[in-house]
Amino acid sequence: MKKIKANEIKNNISNIVPLGERILIREDLNSKEKKTASGIIIPITVNDDKGSKRGEVVAVGTGHYEHGQLIPISVKVHDDVLFQWGDKVSINGEEFYIVKESELLAIIK
Repeated sequence: MKKIKANEIKNNISNIVPLGERILIREDLNSKEKKTASGIIIPITVNDDKGSKRGEVVAVGTGHYEHGQLIPISVKVHDDVLFQWGDKVSINGEEFYIVKESELLAIIK
């Protein structure tokens, strides 16, 4: 088995593979700041943790088993999604969410 150094993992996000029906999402922080029609900017702090979050899928797990058959996850890497919540993790100074597929609300096309 090849040993991987900690700094190799930190520098390459593609080394992280979510297990089962989990998805790794990078939150889109720009989607939180809103601007009204009259030009007033509502800061990020006003909307903290209320409603859904928007993000980009970075990695996906294999899916889940149902009656002995593997059901793959319905999203793919680079999809923009809306999600309710997830476990927040920090990887290489950047924050991500690990979310179960059932916590996804929509794929944004």
